[in-house]
Amino acid sequence: MSDLNSSLLQNISFVRPEYFFISGFSGIPYSKYYFIFLLFVYIVSVCGNSFVLFMILSNRSLHIPKYMGIFNLALSDFGETNSLIPNLVKTFLFDSQYISYDACLANMFFIFFFAGGQSLTLAAMSYDRFIAICLPLRYHAIVNNSFMFVTLTAIWLFNLVTFGTMVVLVTQLSFCKTNEVKSFFCDHGPIFRIACNDNRKNYLMANVCIAIYIYAPLTAIVLSYIGILLALTKITTWESRLKALKTCVSHLLIVGVFFLPVVSTYIAVAVSSVHPNARIINTSLSFTIPPMVNPIIYVLNTKEFSGFIMKMFKKKNTTVPKVQAFEK
Repeated sequence: MSDLNSSLLQNISFVRPEYFFISGFSGIPYSKYYFIFLLFVYIVSVCGNSFVLFMILSNRSLHIPKYMGIFNLALSDFGETNSLIPNLVKTFLFDSQYISYDACLANMFFIFFFAGGQSLTLAAMSYDRFIAICLPLRYHAIVNNSFMFVTLTAIWLFNLVTFGTMVVLVTQLSFCKTNEVKSFFCDHGPIFRIACNDNRKNYLMANVCIAIYIYAPLTAIVLSYIGILLALTKITTWESRLKALKTCVSHLLIVGVFFLPVVSTYIAVAVSSVHPNARIINTSLSFTIPPMVNPIIYVLNTKEFSGFIMKMFKKKNTTVPKVQAFEK
C-alpha cells in the first residue's frame, strides 16, 4: 500500500503558481483605514532611522562598539520597514493582494533577513553592556571596534545563509490546492502549510529559525542582565548603581518592544485558540512598531543624539540678522 502511495505521489505534477494571494487583512473590519497608520509608521521609521544612521556615520566620536551596534540595529530597522510597509500600503491603496511567485520569495527573504538582524543585534548589544558593567577594566580589550565589526558581519552572513536556505526549501514545494496565503505578507509558515507535497523540511526550518532568532537571543539577553544585576549588587553606592543601570535603559526598552509582542503571540497560540484576525494584527504590529520606536528611544536617551538636536534648535533661535546692528 505504501508503494502505491509513493508511486501516486511521484505522478503528481509539480505546481509552482504564477501568483500568491495575500489574504491577511481581507476579513478584518475597517482594515482599509489601516494604511493611514502604516503611512505614519513608515514616515517616522524612515526619518528616524535615517537620522540615526547619518549621525553615527558623520560623527567620528560615535565610531565605537556601542554605536556600531546601534547603527546595525537602525540599518536592520530601515531595511525591514522598506521591505514590508510599501507592499502593505500598495495592497490597501490599489486593492492589489496578488504578488508574483518570485516577488513573494524575495519579500519573504528580505523581511526575515532584516528582522533576524534586529534580534541578533540586540543580543550582541546585551553582551556589550554586560562586559561594560561586569568587567569595566577589561572592556576595551574585549569589546573593541574590530570585535564588534566581526560580530555584526557574522550576523549578516549567518542571516544570508539561514534565510537563503529557507527560501530554497520553499522552492521545492508544490502548490496544487490553493495559492491563498493567510498572512499580511509572504510569511514562511502560512506558505509552506498550503503546500501539497512533503513540507517536513520547511517545518523543521521554521522551528530552527524560531529557536535561533527568538529563544536563543532572548535567553542570552536575560542571562546578560542577570549577570549585570549581580554585578550591581557589588557596587557600594546607589548613585553608581543607577549610573550603571542608566546605560542599559534604552536597550531594555527596545528589547521589550521587539520581543514582548512576538513571544506573547506564540504563547497565546500555544495555550489557547487565538482568532486569526487577532494574530495577524498583533504580528503586523510586532513587525512595524519596533522600527518606528527604536530611533525615538535612542534619540531621547542618548546625550549625543539629543544634544545634536538641541544645538540645531538653539542655532535657529539665536540667529539674528546682521542688518539689525546698523539700524540706528
